[in-house]
Amino acid sequence: MNNIEALRRANEIARQSRETGNTPFGAVLVNKEGEIVMEQGNAEKDLGDATAHAELTLASRASRTFSKEYLKDCTLVTTVEPCPMCTGGIYWANIGHIVFGITERQLLEMTGSDEKNPTFNMGAEKVIAAGQKDITLEGPFDEVADEIVEVHRGFWTK
Repeated sequence: MNNIEALRRANEIARQSRETGNTPFGAVLVNKEGEIVMEQGNAEKDLGDATAHAELTLASRASRTFSKEYLKDCTLVTTVEPCPMCTGGIYWANIGHIVFGITERQLLEMTGSDEKNPTFNMGAEKVIAAGQKDITLEGPFDEVADEIVEVHRGFWTK
């Protein structure tokens, strides 16, 4: 599975997340063979937990399921660039690669000051640069940007 295919799957999960009343974010974990081994939508509403972002919840589940050695060769693919909290969780889980569809800045432009997502104006690269692990970051992908934005259309009150 290539990055675009994985991003499209993550976006389908984001769509499903929105349909269940959660915010429209989705993530998948891809192993070094290119197979999706785990999927996660945003689960804040389902779990009653404001930190249950798709990326952090996926990183936490992956950390309990797989070894750090295995996760170093995996890629967390997410619709939107991970926030600082999620990037920290990915870092601590030892997931070696992050792929994202649109930037945190693009998300901020869509959400504005919507209280459902008071997003940061800070990209994942700053969190990764402050750490000691060699984590690669790849994105945004213009090929899927419109598809990702479409899932968010009409959700935010901006």
